Amino acid sequence: MKSSDVDILIIPGWSGSGPDHWQSRWESRLKTARRVEQEDWYKPTRNGWSDRIVTAVRAATRPVVLVAHSAGVSAVAHAAEHLKPGEVAGAFLVAPASERAKRAIPGMGEDFIPHRREKLPFPSVLIASATDPYCTPDEAKALAEAWGSEFVDAGDGGHLNSESGHGPWPDGLLRFAGFLKSLSAVPQTLNQ
Repeated sequence: MKSSDVDILIIPGWSGSGPDHWQSRWESRLKTARRVEQEDWYKPTRNGWSDRIVTAVRAATRPVVLVAHSAGVSAVAHAAEHLKPGEVAGAFLVAPASERAKRAIPGMGEDFIPHRREKLPFPSVLIASATDPYCTPDEAKALAEAWGSEFVDAGDGGHLNSESGHGPWPDGLLRFAGFLKSLSAVPQTLNQ
């Protein structure tokens, strides 16, 4: 698949992704990308955030690829339990936030903190940094294993956001293109 073949849904984490964040840059650069807006970027709740993702997936007109960062990764895992097979072609999951990190954030819904640990019903890759202050490599590997995600070690990259020097993140965009090529078309089950 190519980016023109899919609807790319950008799913930021807590506080949204600012204009310099790689997610915002990809959203403006990739013609089929759009952001899943949350009602409140500072008060994530399990149902609130996951419902927005499910609604966006079901509004798509092409196969869907989810691109999530930080707490947005948790939202994708929570949404997965409400998605039918075939509704999502794949998920590109970057720098998940650990339960420990989410617990320390003011306004985080108690129901949002625990990770859902069932296998995701679509192919996924989880990219994590060895020096992410919000998730250790062992925590990230455990999530990748629970979700059935391919694990990618991003090395010394911090939280893989603009603060850690990953504004445009060209290496990530190349890896995303490779991930898209690995996906096969899935039957559309939208609006059924």
